[in-house]
Amino acid sequence: MRSSINSYSYYVDFQKVYDNVDSVRIELNILNSLIGVENIRGEFLKLVEEYPKTLRCVPILLACRQMEIYAQDEEGAMWYDFSNTQSCTPEQYADFMEKTGLFDLISNHIISNLKDYVTGVEVGLDSNGRKNRGGHQMEDLVEKYLQRGGYTYYKEMYLQEVEKKWNLDLSALSGDGISTKRFDFVVDHSGVIYLIETNFYTSGGSKLNETARSYKLLAQEVKKIQGVEFVWITDGAGWKSARRNLEETFNELEYLFNIADIQDVYSGDSIDTTHE
Repeated sequence: MRSSINSYSYYVDFQKVYDNVDSVRIELNILNSLIGVENIRGEFLKLVEEYPKTLRCVPILLACRQMEIYAQDEEGAMWYDFSNTQSCTPEQYADFMEKTGLFDLISNHIISNLKDYVTGVEVGLDSNGRKNRGGHQMEDLVEKYLQRGGYTYYKEMYLQEVEKKWNLDLSALSGDGISTKRFDFVVDHSGVIYLIETNFYTSGGSKLNETARSYKLLAQEVKKIQGVEFVWITDGAGWKSARRNLEETFNELEYLFNIADIQDVYSGDSIDTTHE
């Protein structure tokens, strides 16, 4: 089992960072005029009166995505809406800037350029997206092999869509239609429909045991359906601590593979998952 399949693009999506910064570039450049000024409160009030749209970039200065922010102190509580500049008075917005420390940050030369500052903030916030990117890396890797093999496949297909396209009754897999199930890939090959799930676990935990058990039950139900097969492709060092649960599922599934298994099919023509 591999310890990682992280690609270079896994760590930071810089294009997304640049796009987010560019969306408030004009407002940030206007706010730059406040850097180092002595009477920052007075200058801020004049600025937002002339350019009220500058308020929409205030939340990102605090590394916040939401435009409505709640804050309280001994003087009371307030909701600040930075998308609707009429929801608060300029004085109230100035209070927010002062109490959160943004006035001090801007006026005391702690930063020299708000655009550069927000770029750093966006890089930090984008690190939260690694979990989502990590979840897609295994799918992307498997998709490369499906393409290499010339298979006809469908990505992220719901169970109901599979039933409709191939006129199948898969109600047993969804609790008679109660739950909604989506497969990472569905492959139509040689008259058989292969339902494929993929995942990668870098660390152990209860999630792995739950996944192994659920896929074991899923495989048992699929065996009752003619012309349908279930395939599970998984990897990751996390399975070392959950090897027994994986073994139970391995003994039940007809098709359970890891990355090395897939690469064996393309011996001498493998995809480098370390550096791609």
